[in-house]
Parts: sequence; structure tokens; C-alpha cells
Amino acid sequence: MEGIIPLWKPKGMTSHDCVFKLRKILKMKRIGHTGTLDPDVTGVLPICLGRATKVAEYITDAGKAYEGEVTLGFSTTTEDRSGEMVETKIITEEFTRKQILTVLDELTGTITQTPPMYSAVKVNGKRLYEYARKGIEVERPSRKVNIYSIELLDDREIFTGETISFRFRVSCGKGTYIRTLAVMIGEKLGLPAHMSDLSRIQSASFTVSDCLTLAEIEEKAENGTIEEALYPLETGLSDLPKYEINDTLAMKVKNGAVLETPEEFLTIAGPILVSDENGRALAIYMNHPEKHGLIKPAKVLRNE
Repeated sequence: MEGIIPLWKPKGMTSHDCVFKLRKILKMKRIGHTGTLDPDVTGVLPICLGRATKVAEYITDAGKAYEGEVTLGFSTTTEDRSGEMVETKIITEEFTRKQILTVLDELTGTITQTPPMYSAVKVNGKRLYEYARKGIEVERPSRKVNIYSIELLDDREIFTGETISFRFRVSCGKGTYIRTLAVMIGEKLGLPAHMSDLSRIQSASFTVSDCLTLAEIEEKAENGTIEEALYPLETGLSDLPKYEINDTLAMKVKNGAVLETPEEFLTIAGPILVSDENGRALAIYMNHPEKHGLIKPAKVLRNE
């Protein structure tokens, strides 16, 4: 069995918990997820089965979209509502819709984020959350991330209260921490803040409407209709530029041949999907690191 199942991850489970449960349900070991979601976060989590595990990293690197809630007035150790309170400030001023929208606009585009201490980013061979659990603070590497859009999902004109919460929708590139984005919104408004709710509504080309729950997957596995729910691995690569080749060249690709870079791909730095005339994904190619004008396989997906 091979393909992709878009799972609706429930609250209270880690992404690894979901994979562990699916291995039992589907009675197979070769299963992988496509981007960690925190236990408190629900949402779209594409699961790769069999040969499709080869494309998991490309789904992970594709764009994501989230709907969440930021709460102003106090911050937490984890930057979300599961953490211990760190700083509080009773809000005495009111904020206008224009002020909120201005902040969201300022955080749109390429921004610099510092990953939270409670995250899976590795520093000196250990994940940050391992240091955090021992109370050790380490220097964290900042990185640039892309925020394509942020939409305010609240129609109020004036925001008031001892704490203030409002919902938003964000579309972003890989490596973005929405928890940290919520904290940054607060910082720009001069207040401690945290992310009080979050759900991922899109991962690569997969959306909420594509998803199945664990219970639905289990039911389909029991009645023998699970393969009808699988998306082909090509679906997970739909964001990549596509190079379609003929059958003669396809035989060389299946054997890992280095190819001349087609003219239309000369300016592309990232991965290229090479497929046959029937649209079947054969391999992922990258620019040759040493030979200009050539591309070499990063992964051969099908060699039969």
C-alpha cells in the first residue's frame, strides 16, 4: 500500500502518537508524518504510506495555513496556553481595529523569528525542549521565515478588556512558529501575549475538507476501503515545478542519470519533479552542485 492520507490531527496527541496509532490500524511500519503539530494543535497532517514516505520532506517544506487566536495580557513559557504564566499586564488602554491591522501588516513578508525554547529545533545536538525541561536557557539561532498573509478574523472596531483575544488566519512558508508570531503581535502592541488556540487548515495542497479522522481511517481499514481514501504521492508534490519526459529518457531517470537542465528550469534553485508522459512521478532532481547546466537526482521515486 502506498499513498497519502490527510489526517485531521486531534487535540491531545503528538504527531508521533498519530503515526504510532496508524501503524497499528493499518498493520504496516512504513508510515511517516509531514510536519510536527504540537499536542494542543488540531489540523491537517498529511500521513505518507509506503513509497510515499520518500516525498514527506517536500510536503513538510511546502506552504501551510493556520487559523488561531492570540491573547494579549500574559505570556507563557511555551508561548501557548499549555505553558506556565511568565509575565502579566492588565490592559488599561483600548486598541482600534486599525492598530491591530497595522501590526498584522508589519508582520507580513519576510520576518526574523527566534524559535521558542519549547520546540524541536536542535542546538548542539539536543532539541531545545530538552534544555527547557531542565530549566536551561541556551542561545537560539534566529531565522528568516515567510509570512504570505495574515487576516484578522474579528469584526470589532474597538478591542478592550483586562485581556484581549482575537482570531486570525495566516498563510506562511516552512519553519514558521505561529506561537512566536502571536508573541510578536503582542510585542508590537507593547503587551505580553501567547497563542491561545491554533488549528492548521492547509498543508501543501491538502485542506480540511480532504481530511479523515483516526476513527474514519480505522473504519475504512476494517471494511477494506482504505485504499480508496489514499491520494497518490504525486498530490504531495503538486507545488514543485514539473519536468515531463519521454519514455526513453524515463529509463535513464529510473537509473539515476544526470540530465541537462531544461532551459525553462535554469533559474530554479529548488527541487524539480521529473515525471513520465502519464504524469507518474519518477524522481526529484536538484541542480548539480559542481556542474553548471546539469541536474542530478536527489531521490528516485520509481525504478520499475
